[in-house]
Amino acid sequence: MFMARIYEVVRKNLKFYRNKAGLTQEQLSELIGVSHDFIRQVESKKVEKNFSMANVEKAAEVFGIEIHEMFIDRE
Repeated sequence: MFMARIYEVVRKNLKFYRNKAGLTQEQLSELIGVSHDFIRQVESKKVEKNFSMANVEKAAEVFGIEIHEMFIDRE
């Protein structure tokens, strides 16, 4: 249950920071080096897609934030 919650927090933050940066899913996927479909699946609540810490770190770098900010529950 704990891991599922972490993935949910990161999922929401990925979308939050992507929108804040004014990036589309496709643009973010190119900057991180993953497929557009991967980003779409990660952001989707319906799909249980696991993602690596390396991808979270790359996303944080693109957003110009510290990696720990991807794990902050904003609710």
